[in-house]
Amino acid sequence: MRKRRFSVSTVAALILCAAIGAHRTWAQGKDITGIWQGTLEAGKSLRLVLKIQKGDDGAYKAQFFSIDQGGSQIPVTSVKLDGSEVKMSVVAIGGTYEGKVLADGSEMDGTWSQGGNPLPLNLKHVTEATMWTIPAPPPKLAPMAKDADPAFEVATIKPTKPDEHNKYLTIQGTEFKTVNFSLADLIAFSYGVHAKQIVGAPAWVDAEKWDISGKPDTPGTPNVEQLKTMVKKLLVERFQLKFHDEKRVLSVYALEPGKTAPKLTKSDADEGSLPGLFFTGLGKLNVRNATMVNFCNLMQEAVLDRPVVDQTKLEGRWDFTLNWTPDESQFAGMGMKIPPPSDKADAPPPLFTAIQEQLGLKLEPTKTEVGVLAVDKVEQPSDN
Repeated sequence: MRKRRFSVSTVAALILCAAIGAHRTWAQGKDITGIWQGTLEAGKSLRLVLKIQKGDDGAYKAQFFSIDQGGSQIPVTSVKLDGSEVKMSVVAIGGTYEGKVLADGSEMDGTWSQGGNPLPLNLKHVTEATMWTIPAPPPKLAPMAKDADPAFEVATIKPTKPDEHNKYLTIQGTEFKTVNFSLADLIAFSYGVHAKQIVGAPAWVDAEKWDISGKPDTPGTPNVEQLKTMVKKLLVERFQLKFHDEKRVLSVYALEPGKTAPKLTKSDADEGSLPGLFFTGLGKLNVRNATMVNFCNLMQEAVLDRPVVDQTKLEGRWDFTLNWTPDESQFAGMGMKIPPPSDKADAPPPLFTAIQEQLGLKLEPTKTEVGVLAVDKVEQPSDN
């Protein structure tokens, strides 16, 4: 059999043609459906699996799965493909991804951004056989009975470490936890007031910080009001809190209807689901399944320097995002240091403008009579 010989230039030409053919194969199809995966280095390594499909309308739909965070599922809000450029928005956690698909469609190199911190995230196109195993989700706990009157079965209270900078309150399943919370923070949360509505308390109530963990004495996941009930009982049992109600005229912010219809989405969360209000960065707020009162409470607890009163008359629960550039008067409740305002042309607007433009509402400074909690007795927490 006669052997065929190729010159170096012929081999190079064949390789070039193969590369062009691969590019054309992907470019003609322009299809990014399938399974992609990659590792995000965000303080620790987080393996991510991305599944992309096409809906009946031809639009892409996708979901991220965070393998090293229990396989938590994160819905992608939008996927856009322009040539080889891919853009994804993940509103639920305030994230975006911008990448470029390589010529043969095997990889997508790009950047993940969340809270103003861009990080490299390169994804590879894989198969069902080669993708990382997605952990099975934990069994969903049933909600606590609506007529339940829960308390903490056991609760541990410890002083916060001096070098702790994080601050949060959360419940995962049945485990309640606070980090870096003052007694004033706990009162504000459980009674839905601003710190300025707590009067007559000793200085340590606001100055000393606590880490608390505990579990309820009743089966199921508590709703917001049941969670507040648990904390109220804890304040009485462990801090010996006693107070009486008064009325005083205070400077407040009133959340009111705007000139246009509200730019909010009705929540489709299951009845009894807890609201989700969380920051993905300074001035980057995601709100899910929350009432206007929930939103006002968060703004007065974490962001603003005075009480926030809901005067919108909007009933029900809502989903929305709010993106603004904070000023030095905000986030004192979270102990945050606000950087100088950005001079970038695309910087988000100030808070009051953002609420009007993005929510169709307005926040107005005013004075009005509000309830206050006048403290009669309070003590350092009892032993665990």
